[in-house]
Amino acid sequence: MRTYDFAPLHRATVGFDQIADLMDRVMTNDVGQSTYPPYNIEKTATDAYRISIAVAGFSDSDLSVEIKENALVVSGRKADEDTAERTFLHRGIATRAFERRFHLAEHVRVIGASHSDGMLHIDLQREIPEALKPRRIEISGSTPASVETDVVDAKAVN
Repeated sequence: MRTYDFAPLHRATVGFDQIADLMDRVMTNDVGQSTYPPYNIEKTATDAYRISIAVAGFSDSDLSVEIKENALVVSGRKADEDTAERTFLHRGIATRAFERRFHLAEHVRVIGASHSDGMLHIDLQREIPEALKPRRIEISGSTPASVETDVVDAKAVN
């Protein structure tokens, strides 16, 4: 496996910390990273996204969706059930606690979340500020002939 050293990037740039951190996160290979619960990320429109997480067995009160420092944190913790009275012959439905993080771009915000049929859907919208949107610049005609430019007479010295 190849490893890359991004230290020169940190030394030679100013203000690109988020990009360098993102590259560090992507390049680290977390073998122990959990794949539970499974999720989908889909693009629903030009600037709209939806994250769908399979949370079978969790109720609305067991789930939490928060935004912390440009990261969407989805967590689930099942209330303690009295399983001493029940005997499972096979327990294949996982209801263990989880925490899933999604790093959001600067202008992406969460519009809402819904939970139905064992799926948690989180809708996201990218909102570009007016200052960053492209704008059209009007082009005026050439300068009128009546406007004279200032001419400076140069005299040779020596």
